[in-house]
Amino acid sequence: MQATSSKALPQQVPPRAASANTASPQPVAAPVRRRAFAPLEPIGARSRVLLGLGFFVVFVLVWSLATLGGFVSPTFLASPPTMVKEGWLLFTEYGFIGDIGMTVWRVFGGFLLAAVFAVPLGIAMGTWKTVEAFFEPFVSFCRYLPASAFIPLLILWAGLGEMQKLLVIFIGSFFQIVLMVAVTVGGARRDLVEAAYTLGANSRGIVARVLIPGAAPGIAETLRLVLGWAWTYVIVAELIGSSSGIGHMITDSQALLNTGQIIFGIIVIGVIGLLSDFAFKALNRRLFAWAAL
Repeated sequence: MQATSSKALPQQVPPRAASANTASPQPVAAPVRRRAFAPLEPIGARSRVLLGLGFFVVFVLVWSLATLGGFVSPTFLASPPTMVKEGWLLFTEYGFIGDIGMTVWRVFGGFLLAAVFAVPLGIAMGTWKTVEAFFEPFVSFCRYLPASAFIPLLILWAGLGEMQKLLVIFIGSFFQIVLMVAVTVGGARRDLVEAAYTLGANSRGIVARVLIPGAAPGIAETLRLVLGWAWTYVIVAELIGSSSGIGHMITDSQALLNTGQIIFGIIVIGVIGLLSDFAFKALNRRLFAWAAL
């Protein structure tokens, strides 16, 4: 007993002192270092703008070197100063602003006409498999037909007026929109559909409150992409049997070997298309801001 009682008892340490002695400083997280050219590595908005503008600067420099340096004949490719001069003449002497207005009207007229009919049909095909089985073979078949192949028939049916050009854009856009919208709607999350059924939703409620709201951002993105394709269709329509529009101006300039006007017309199409694309993106972000969350 005396041997055991003579052993020193462990010293009691106050709780605060123990915690103070055992606590170790937390390591400070090192800042994440971004790697240039790493896969999927994001970049800032300023860098994106500068890089985008940098490509155009390089492109114009190479173009100027090839033409002003005498490497390419002016008959085949006009220099940037010549292109700007010809563009100024188009606006001041040839009423090119009217041609631009006609082309823009045709693009948006034919595109909106196609969207009004294609989006509901695409939603129906993505929602009900019986509708998809009925329409998809024909829509897929027509999707591979070039819109330009219909121009001779459309001239016979609708003449050389505005309806013929609107129908070319309609045919080129309609079938693309239908299939892309159907795929978007058909890819809805099954768990959300089952949850809606569990909460007492009927078939109409599933379509109106689950499928369409869930697919709306994708449908808007589809329309943005197809709008870019519509610009190619309108130029094809204006190259044949047209008396106005950017495509008509390009055809006249080609007959005169005026490559400056041809290039200027192409650049105008690209600028208008780029502006419409930016506007579409901004509208989509505003209408469907929750989609990016």
